[in-house]
Amino acid sequence: MPRPSRSKKPPIINLKWHENTEILGLELQLQPQQDLVLPENYSTQLHSWFLDQVRRINPTLSAYLHDGQSEKPFTVSGLNGSTTPHGRSLRFSPDQSYQWTVTALSPDVVGWFKQWLQQAPTELQLRTGSFTIKTWSISLAAKTYAQLLSKTIPDSPTLTLSFLSPTSFRRKGTHFPLPLPFNLFHSYLRRWNDFSGLAVDQDEFLNWIDESVVILRHQLRSHKVSVGKSGSVTGFTGAIQFGLTRKALQNTEFVKLFLALGQLAPYCGTGHKTTFGLGQTRLGWLMDEPASPLPTRQIILDQRIAELTDIFTAQRKRTGGDRASAIAQTWATILARREMGEGLVAIAQDLKMPYETVKTYVKLARRALK
Repeated sequence: MPRPSRSKKPPIINLKWHENTEILGLELQLQPQQDLVLPENYSTQLHSWFLDQVRRINPTLSAYLHDGQSEKPFTVSGLNGSTTPHGRSLRFSPDQSYQWTVTALSPDVVGWFKQWLQQAPTELQLRTGSFTIKTWSISLAAKTYAQLLSKTIPDSPTLTLSFLSPTSFRRKGTHFPLPLPFNLFHSYLRRWNDFSGLAVDQDEFLNWIDESVVILRHQLRSHKVSVGKSGSVTGFTGAIQFGLTRKALQNTEFVKLFLALGQLAPYCGTGHKTTFGLGQTRLGWLMDEPASPLPTRQIILDQRIAELTDIFTAQRKRTGGDRASAIAQTWATILARREMGEGLVAIAQDLKMPYETVKTYVKLARRALK
């Protein structure tokens, strides 16, 4: 039987928007063409593929997106879907579908989106394999910045945001993994002032944020994740709800901007490295939704330890004994951490075990897997 042609264009669902659109989000439904293993920081490959797509149609825009010193007028998410650990990498199954979101924050990028869809690729090609693009759809509605400002102010304004992928801010040369109102709204305001054409005084607004915004509730978790070329980043995921003081409501202009920037957050993302999958943000309290599409080091490590523990336990004769289970888990922990690149000295110190014992256990564990 002949293989189906891959040149067939994927379905494009309701991809129409007004000519004056300034911000927009697209979602691609992807399916691996084979069993695919990607490194933990695979978002660098997604980033590169996207910029290459821009280059093929508009080299000038691609150069600006790559080298421009201002805020980037786009974001790229990670792949949202079911994965399994494979050493320090992740395995993507051809039996699963994955969602990938890209957003535009300026009319130039929105215009390029329209050109892109006229020549819609059928495959997303990465260095280690390819995904078939099954469908295209709008994930974040086409809007203008002025429309974001037109929201009616409720009697008691609140804003609830969920952070679906690890989120962090640059601060004094380090990563700052806390959603303080000043940091959040500074992040959004930079994009607003760069792309909206409706710039406001940054210092005046951020002083108002610092004095006016209160945290009503939050549920957060910290993660360490590999992203881009900068190594590991410590970030947070979870949800947070903000309110305003009574005095703050007297400044209706800033209240409207506060609400508008919250509406902008899903388009522009939060914090830094949003073009590499960090800071994916949505409106509402979404704590019951699937975890971050970007894999965190701890999640991968925990999954690998569980996988190795099952293997080593099954290999031992006294599978019901406490000693056999303890040894199997120790082997699994040491080998998994070694696979993640940790040194034997550091592992030994952390587990409070002699270095030579840890070294021996690694050898025995590797031999048991052969």
